[in-house]
Amino acid sequence: MTTAKKIAKNTGVLVLSQIITYLFGFIYIVYVARYLGAAGYGILSFGLAFTGIFAVAVDLGLNTITTRDLSRDIKKTSNYLTNVTTIKLILSVIVFLLIAVTINLLDYPSQTVMVVYFLGLYVIVAAFSQMFYAIYQAYEEMEYQSIGQVLNTALILVFTLIAIYYQADVILVSAIYLLGSMVVLLYNLIITYWKFSKFHLGLEKSFWSFKIREALPFGLTSIYGTIYTYIDSVMLSLMQGDVVVGWYSAAYRLILIVLYLPGIINQAIFPVMSKFYISSDDILRKVQEKFFKYMLILGFPIGVGTTVLSNKIILLIFGAGFLPSIFALQVLIWTIVITFCGAAFVKLFEASGRQMVITKVTGVGVAVNIVLNLILIPLYSFIGASIATVLTEMVVVGSIIALSYRVGYGLPIKENIIIILKVAVSGLVMGAVLWYFNYLNLLILIILGVLIYIVVLFITKIFDKEDLTLLRNILKINKNEDEN
Repeated sequence: MTTAKKIAKNTGVLVLSQIITYLFGFIYIVYVARYLGAAGYGILSFGLAFTGIFAVAVDLGLNTITTRDLSRDIKKTSNYLTNVTTIKLILSVIVFLLIAVTINLLDYPSQTVMVVYFLGLYVIVAAFSQMFYAIYQAYEEMEYQSIGQVLNTALILVFTLIAIYYQADVILVSAIYLLGSMVVLLYNLIITYWKFSKFHLGLEKSFWSFKIREALPFGLTSIYGTIYTYIDSVMLSLMQGDVVVGWYSAAYRLILIVLYLPGIINQAIFPVMSKFYISSDDILRKVQEKFFKYMLILGFPIGVGTTVLSNKIILLIFGAGFLPSIFALQVLIWTIVITFCGAAFVKLFEASGRQMVITKVTGVGVAVNIVLNLILIPLYSFIGASIATVLTEMVVVGSIIALSYRVGYGLPIKENIIIILKVAVSGLVMGAVLWYFNYLNLLILIILGVLIYIVVLFITKIFDKEDLTLLRNILKINKNEDEN
């Protein structure tokens, strides 16, 4: 199988699973948000944000190191599974104790504390499944990850609908997350033993000392990234209360769902970029250029379309009780565009062993985000938090792109300005059409917007011969192409 086809296959199965996950997640959000109301949904969202900040410490970057190293030498699989599992068990105990102590020191109501306990266990169990997903990515067998993700979302949806039928409270709803994650972990254990490698608990001193140090930059990057992803919800909870958190989280939850898309593509391309950094610098640069171009093409229309259609989206999903979320969504959606544009540069630094650059930049982003939230939340409540999120992403991604030129991997400026202009024109034309026909049904508008955008892209001739050749390879027209 060629590299292009392998990327396409892995991206395809992950995208398919994500479409299914989006569908289940959409149904889940509709029922849970409307059932719990802004206050109850605010408690649940706070619990997910609060525990999410701590949970990243269970990994400390070991998943990324596992994918990178095993993509180069799969013979080390058993050794990595044995040591990483043991390390994560130790870290899990520490993390849960930190969660329990901190939430009690903050003096939240007992209901919120119980929600945090269940969600704390959930994120810890889910962290072990992420370890197995790292193995699947290294082997470039993403279909197993896809099944796990769909299974997790389906279980949470089904159990939650049953809980709503029996009029369960927010505590039981949070416990369902833990139940679903435990079933998925069992699935991953079975698949890994059956298809990849057997392992046991154990710890090699050399692995602990060396791999922890090597993985720590990735871990710190994840910690910093998670903090400035979730700290706004925590700060809103402390400063504004559960209802405001519910309004903000309604919009932010939609953003997090869409952010899975660059994550999926990153997972498919990261092991490939890691290989090419060793074997072919020219091909690595070409992958980076195409990665940026396609992510820009994907991201910009999402930003424009959501800005125009945000009122329809919020009313459809959450109902009139979440009307204040409309403007938050219009602001927050632009983090998608910025994140999409930065994806190629982030993975380039990580694949080339320069992960400390990302760590430092993301650390600066955390500081910027906290300061902006302290300034903007008292002034503008959850809208201030939305603005702070977008500004933080601009600082982080802008810094990473600027630094890529310093290490010799910056993109050709003239060619990419032309690409940006073509994408902008296509997106704005689409946005104008959506605004003019805003009275139509949301589904019709989405289909119309996609068609208009694609047509204008082709009119501007944004796709060159290399793009069309790549498309033919992905569609398996060129069946006899030699494997790269």
